[in-house]
Amino acid sequence: MPWNRLIPAVLFAVFFGQALLAPTSALAARIDGRVQLGEKERAEPQARVWVTLYEATDGEPIVLARARTDRDGRFRLHTNHEETNSIFFLTAHVNLGVKFVAILGTELPEQVTINEMTSVAASYSMAQFYRSGDISGDAFALRIAALMSGNIADIATGESSPVLLAAPNADQTESLRMTRSLSNLLNAAAKNVFIRFLYLLANTPSGGPIPLDTSVATANLARDPGKNVLGLYSLSKTRFAYTPALESPPNAWTVTVKVNDSGDDAFLFGGPANVSFDSRGYAWIANNSVQGTPNSANCIMVLKPDGTPATGGDGLPTSPVFGGGILGVGWGTFVDHTDTVWIGNFGWGGDPYYPTVDPIVSMDPLVLGNGSVSKFTSAGVSQSDPIGFFGKTYRVQALKVDGSGNVWCASFGNDRVVVFPGGDPEQAKKHQFYEGAGTFGIAIAPDGDAWVSNSGGLAGLNQSSIAKVQRLENGDLHPRFTINVGDTLKVIDVDSLGNAWVASQGDNTVYGFDRDGNQLGAFTGGGIYGPWGLCIDGEDNVWIGNFGPLEVGNNFTTGGISKICGANPDGWPRGKTLGDPLSPETRYTVQSAGSEVLLHDGTPLYGTGEGAEPSYAPIMRCTGLQIDRAGNIWAANNWKPRFTTDVGLFNDGTIVVAPDEGNPGGDGLVIYVGIAPPPR
Repeated sequence: MPWNRLIPAVLFAVFFGQALLAPTSALAARIDGRVQLGEKERAEPQARVWVTLYEATDGEPIVLARARTDRDGRFRLHTNHEETNSIFFLTAHVNLGVKFVAILGTELPEQVTINEMTSVAASYSMAQFYRSGDISGDAFALRIAALMSGNIADIATGESSPVLLAAPNADQTESLRMTRSLSNLLNAAAKNVFIRFLYLLANTPSGGPIPLDTSVATANLARDPGKNVLGLYSLSKTRFAYTPALESPPNAWTVTVKVNDSGDDAFLFGGPANVSFDSRGYAWIANNSVQGTPNSANCIMVLKPDGTPATGGDGLPTSPVFGGGILGVGWGTFVDHTDTVWIGNFGWGGDPYYPTVDPIVSMDPLVLGNGSVSKFTSAGVSQSDPIGFFGKTYRVQALKVDGSGNVWCASFGNDRVVVFPGGDPEQAKKHQFYEGAGTFGIAIAPDGDAWVSNSGGLAGLNQSSIAKVQRLENGDLHPRFTINVGDTLKVIDVDSLGNAWVASQGDNTVYGFDRDGNQLGAFTGGGIYGPWGLCIDGEDNVWIGNFGPLEVGNNFTTGGISKICGANPDGWPRGKTLGDPLSPETRYTVQSAGSEVLLHDGTPLYGTGEGAEPSYAPIMRCTGLQIDRAGNIWAANNWKPRFTTDVGLFNDGTIVVAPDEGNPGGDGLVIYVGIAPPPR
């Protein structure tokens, strides 16, 4: 461009507040938007506010365009960037210390509204990438986080997203109203300097500086949602820009997105048990039973990173996934580093519903009964038709694959750990534990050994124990040690230091052990109650899924997840130490806002038959919980709240429910947005 034309263009850009990035002919994308306080008829346009378009990186974000709003709060941005492998986002400096944000995703939209609601969505979804004051991180992880932001706010209108406005969210959980209360908090901060100061101060990390703006403060709250609950709730009640909001204080400021669409209402979620993520962020989910019955399901579910069902195409799976011998999948679901999916079939509802092998396969009496392992490609194509692999296994629970491609199976039904060398079941090796061990959990340690939890049976009628098992050069399995501990052990996991952590359901305790088997401690608190699921976050702290008590007549309506300090001091907040609770005694629960829980097809959780009663417990008895690459925790609603109605009685450690009786299977998953550091 000649200098005599460039100088007027620069003056024009400065006068109208738009950064000059390239000649006009190269500016291929345009965004029209508005900055406002509130939504709908309560919206207040914000004049003379600077708006900046960024592209996120793993360092400082790149400025692509800037503009200043007119007296109606409107702005227009031009850029030659239409798409990115990372994400785009907008910021608006509404007032000193008040910054609103809108997450745009990988493609630039034509229309955007920036307000408190989009900022709540941004800070929560990006909470794990907001630690330096700017949004930054791995591009893949940021893309997943952006999808979750879209589950909270509609950036076109600045209103609540269709996901939060509809079942199984809406008033079936309190998250819709919670995001409105959080938006009212930001509205109050924008209106009142004193409230702004209180909000920033209340969301200061332990021992850290007061955040410089509200977007950082809200991200701090997302990562530590149990702080200052009553004080922040009182501040939120000073404004009514977003209604209806919470009518009473929450237990914590956790924002969740509940999902229950399997992809086909003829095969509803019925007891999701565990989650494993593939390299694309897709969630492969074990599914115990046919919804409304105690009988084995013959499918698993696959959800996209935003929680919607996988729809196939271009080598992708379609949910639900069938075949390969799937029947009554228990805890066993694992996606290995090649995106191969391994499934353990357990069987529910009595002998007719157990997976059964043809006796010709083996003369071992412990193999002839039930149970198998299924294998699928990343596209959901079976590699184990028609009835799965056996290889010395019997009713497999946990499955893990080590760095050499060896598949480790917790063979619950015959009290052993089994390894398929290189994934080959015909070459299976086993280590036999004591009778009644009920081998349940597997975790691969950094040194290549496997930690194993022995449950003592689903009801814990036998001795529980942990063991560390080594695979020798000849493929044989050698136990380094076995330690009796706990009561009804379930999931075991290993941190980056090689320490093992195990959930002990029967005594409401989490036990920690160093790599040599020395006990680090026995930990309670933080709402731990009937712990089942367990996982380690990127700071080596421990998250627990609470199943509640195994008591006839018990109605566990206050389910949720817990968090305690792990063994890495670098991950401890100031004043905390090993095993200290980091969640409130109420747990990070999810309450109803007044509507009963419905299945995806619209029927009540407990059906419509004689004696059916509505349920108002959106989070139920949790087993599996796993952290995705963006720091969202996916918690499985495995069993419904009412123990007697759901599962009947225990007999010798086995759940006994006659066919067509009982109604155990939970209804889907609850995703806690941005709450946990992603695993290393």
